[in-house]
Amino acid sequence: MSQKKPARTLLFAASLLFAAACSQSAFAEEAVLAPAPKVTSSESGKQTAIFAGGCFWGIEGVFSHLKGVSSAVSGYHGGSKADAAYSRVSDGNTGHAEAVKVTYDPKVIRYDQLLRVFFSVGADPTTLNYQGPDRGTQYRSALVPLNAEQAKVARAYLAQMGKSGVWKAPIVTKIEAYKAFYPAEQHHQDFMLRNPNQGYIVRWDKPKVAALKKMFPGLYSPTFKTG
Repeated sequence: MSQKKPARTLLFAASLLFAAACSQSAFAEEAVLAPAPKVTSSESGKQTAIFAGGCFWGIEGVFSHLKGVSSAVSGYHGGSKADAAYSRVSDGNTGHAEAVKVTYDPKVIRYDQLLRVFFSVGADPTTLNYQGPDRGTQYRSALVPLNAEQAKVARAYLAQMGKSGVWKAPIVTKIEAYKAFYPAEQHHQDFMLRNPNQGYIVRWDKPKVAALKKMFPGLYSPTFKTG
C-alpha cells in the first residue's frame, strides 16, 4: 500500500499531523543528471506530451517551472473514463497512472529536453511501479508520445539511457500508447503552488524543483505556470 495514499486522503483534515509524521520518516530522492539526448526533436508549433512518473504533484511542479511550458495539468492516463477518479486510481487496479499533460513551445524547449529534465529530477526510470514512498501501478513511470516525432525521440532516448551507465539498475520506464487523458480533481491542480508547506511537498517535491534550478539553470523559470 502506498505510504502517501492515507496522507493524501486525509490531507485537508489532518495536514499538520501528516507534516510532522513526514518530517520524521521521508527523505528526498537524489537527482541524477541524465545524458544529453543524441536524438533531438524537430517539432514546430505548440505541442503536447504526457509523462507519468509517480505522484503527479511533483511532476507537475517540475514542468510548471520550465521555460517554454505554458501548461502542466495533473491527471490520469491508461484506464477508462469511469475509473478516472483519485478514489479509484489509488487502488492500483484501474490501469491508470498518475500523469501530467504538458503543453510547450518547441522553439523554447524541445521534447528531448523535457525527457532529460524528467529523468534527471522528476522520476527514477529504474523503479518498477513505484516512485519514492509511493507503491502501486498508478505510480509507474511511462512516456506517452502524442505524435510520431515524440515516439521516435522517446524510443531513442530510453535506449541511450540504458547504455549510458548513469543508472546501475535496468531502465524499466515504458512507452505507452495514448488512450485518453482525464484531468484530475481540481484540488490536485497546481498543488505545489497552493500548498508549499504541505509535508509531502516539502520532503519529496520541493527538492525536485531545487534540483531543476541547480542542474538546468538555462531552462528553469522562477514563475510557476498555472493551469
